[in-house]
Amino acid sequence: MLTLSYAKPALLRGRSVFSFIRTRFPRQMGAKQTMCSLAEDPEMNDFMDYLDSLKNYEKSGVPRGAGTDSCQGFDLGRMRRLMERFDNPQSKFKAVHIAGTKGKGSTAAFISNILRTEGYSVGCYTSPHIQTIRERILLGRSGDPVSAKILNCLFHRIKQNLDQAISEETGCLSHFEVFTAMAFILFAEEKVDIAVIEAGLGGTRDATNIISPSGLVASVITTVGEEHLAALGGSLETIAVAKSGIIKQGRPLVLGGPFLPHIEHIIRHRAASLDSPVVSASDAGNRSSIRSVAMLDGRPCQSCDIAIKVEKDLKLSCELLDVKLHMLGSHQLQNAATATCMALCLRNLGWRVSDESIRAGLQCTCLLGRSQFLTNEEAGLLGLAEATILLDGAHTKESAKALMNTIRMAYPEARLGFIVAMASDKDHVGFAKEILSGEHVETIVLTEAAIAGGVTRMKSAVSLKDAWIQASEELGVQIAHDGAAGYRELINDETVPHVRDLHDHTTVLSTEGCLKSSLRTMDGILRRNKGVERGIIVITGSLHIVSTVLALSRR
Repeated sequence: MLTLSYAKPALLRGRSVFSFIRTRFPRQMGAKQTMCSLAEDPEMNDFMDYLDSLKNYEKSGVPRGAGTDSCQGFDLGRMRRLMERFDNPQSKFKAVHIAGTKGKGSTAAFISNILRTEGYSVGCYTSPHIQTIRERILLGRSGDPVSAKILNCLFHRIKQNLDQAISEETGCLSHFEVFTAMAFILFAEEKVDIAVIEAGLGGTRDATNIISPSGLVASVITTVGEEHLAALGGSLETIAVAKSGIIKQGRPLVLGGPFLPHIEHIIRHRAASLDSPVVSASDAGNRSSIRSVAMLDGRPCQSCDIAIKVEKDLKLSCELLDVKLHMLGSHQLQNAATATCMALCLRNLGWRVSDESIRAGLQCTCLLGRSQFLTNEEAGLLGLAEATILLDGAHTKESAKALMNTIRMAYPEARLGFIVAMASDKDHVGFAKEILSGEHVETIVLTEAAIAGGVTRMKSAVSLKDAWIQASEELGVQIAHDGAAGYRELINDETVPHVRDLHDHTTVLSTEGCLKSSLRTMDGILRRNKGVERGIIVITGSLHIVSTVLALSRR
């Protein structure tokens, strides 16, 4: 069970920041601008062009029912036929398989780093990426992304086989299937000791779910939420069934959670039918708590206690006090506890995993775009020198709630401004309600960012605005989305009192056609409040806007 107990944070508190009059920022006219993430290595151009020619559901959106075990579901047989062409590399390494609505990537990173710290050669496969597709495949003891050279060489070596497979499957092989196959081939060729593999969608019909019971060491289900609801059957229950498809005969299952009782029952029932022992990070015997938040090596971290004691099915125990996590928030503590349970399962199965390696692996883990604070230099490259900028790829109502809880814990008195861009297939009203329910939310700038390099899944800022207005009405929260049109002139007029003096505690809602315009708006606000302590600019709503910001901040 996870509990929170906070000491007074030692972090800077932004006691005064964005202060606005009740007005709508004028929207910049002109063509929509989109920005790409960090460019791939030029030697990978042919490979990237090849992948881009394949069906990419990250760009187009996942069809209704695609992740269910039905005739409409993804064809796992197609993936098996592809792997047979390459002598089934997935049978040549041991694997931990992770599914879940949220927390998969963070849990995979925690587990991988624990095992690397112990000295194992680890393969890690996750999605999506932030700046380069190479981030999806980590190889060996270093944990670095696969090199462009290795990836490019593999592509040219297997291209003829891929061409034949695509032809025989009448062009139906997808971007994700081909890249998953390449990851598994690399793990086999590199002879990794173990691979940590994140499912892309659901579990049952996901391309990663070709791992056999003999190859699987254990599986993990982190959470069950409503993301990809239509693709996974239309209800939480069908989502739970889809995710439980990664459980294999006789192999242990680690649950993150917490889950609704009937959802956990569905998963445990599936595990029992396969004689799979279950360990839950959320069981009453387990305790995880946050002691305090402070700065460490120039970065915020949370001091945590993690105590695991399992007596049913598998007998596991571990107590780690004062673990310093750079991954912030109670949700990341839950992910760390889930990873600790997995490490103890591995130990129980005969793998060498010490308490010291668990601690060190958890403490060294950090991920791009997950509660990530930019440095002053990075903020300066965005034109926002000395601003406190937080990047977080939250894009569901659950992750928005976790983000707001993290901010409240680390900066309880800071006033907040948000730059938000989202994909079209998300719960925009639910997301907005979680943000607007927070304290000190003074402005929201809604903008647009290309989703997976394309615009077909991008939600326009104007349409997004309607969702935020609806959310404010349902909450009974006052927002200013209409008003005087001369805001930019106002903030540059030195004869006018500080904008903060005119603020009446109403959240201001604005739209901008692109990220650059949004950043300029925020820059104008900060400049107008020169000399006043600044708070936090939070850039969120999608990993794709995070990717764009990181690319701009690292030129």
